[in-house]
Amino acid sequence: MPELNLVDINNNKVGTVQASPKVFESKIYEHLVHHYTIMQLARRRSGTASTKSSYGEISGSGKKPWKQKGTGRARAGSTRSALWRGGMTTFGPTPRDFDIKLSKKNKRLALRSVLTERVQQNAFHVVDKLTLDQPKTKDAVQLLKKLELTAKILFVIAEKNLNLELAVRNIPNVDVLHVDGLNVFDILNHGSLVCTPEAVKKIEERLTV
Repeated sequence: MPELNLVDINNNKVGTVQASPKVFESKIYEHLVHHYTIMQLARRRSGTASTKSSYGEISGSGKKPWKQKGTGRARAGSTRSALWRGGMTTFGPTPRDFDIKLSKKNKRLALRSVLTERVQQNAFHVVDKLTLDQPKTKDAVQLLKKLELTAKILFVIAEKNLNLELAVRNIPNVDVLHVDGLNVFDILNHGSLVCTPEAVKKIEERLTV
């Protein structure tokens, strides 16, 4: 069973946390991590780009603009042709759904994979408490300095922590995320994860169903 170091807000070791090997020492499935990330990015696409790609969508007459021969001009059958200004668009985009499916089981496996990888990289930090007396940015900056964290940081919280959320929102590359919203993209997009023992327990409850 993996042991995670538990530190206080001054970065002094105060104990260890027994973590579930099923979550933090699992097999890494790179293909599922990739699939999960692509799924998340695809869901951000609106899929609303649209062009008029057929004659039926273009207003105008279907009358032949001039006779076939004898004018010296190129043959033309319609003013709604893609060759004409205001005509239809050939092979243009139409509204579509970019949604990609991934089973709940595979989502859990992908999350376990990236959490295991962060533990192996010593980028998963457990702090005994993440409480700030006031929602001040300077207090959050001081906390980060004490914890000696400089990379992109993701605080994972077990319950609402308004002071922390307000204090870090003006700090670049620092975000706060509830355990229920934990996902592969955000983990990969941050170099370090910081959470409390309560958050670790909730992560295990979510991923060992």
